[in-house]
Amino acid sequence: MTSHQTTQTMKPATAAKKLGVYLEATPAEFQEGVISRAELNALQTDPPQWLQDLRRTGPHPRPVVAAKLGVSISGLARGGVTEALTTEQIDALKTENPEWLRRERATQADVRKEAARLKDKQRESDEG
Repeated sequence: MTSHQTTQTMKPATAAKKLGVYLEATPAEFQEGVISRAELNALQTDPPQWLQDLRRTGPHPRPVVAAKLGVSISGLARGGVTEALTTEQIDALKTENPEWLRRERATQADVRKEAARLKDKQRESDEG
């Protein structure tokens, strides 16, 4: 008896998320097909020009925008940013540095500090 291995595939939305790109900005053939694990690996290893361009200039999905601005996705929403942004728009926001962005960055810094404190506390209790 031989085992038959099926090719693992994913929807374009899943592949776009794994690649860190905004699905609506990808080429039509990417959006309309299914992507195999091998195709995804190939895109990650040797990205085509359209993928390089999307990663460089956007538009970027909200998780990428949040990371580039140093805030949470919820912080973006509280700041009124609900759409994908280009790298140029993100840079403009950084330059403008509106009140909501300063506030959300401070909140994010506090969250990181608290997470680090809890991790240290856990490590101490594990050692002790």
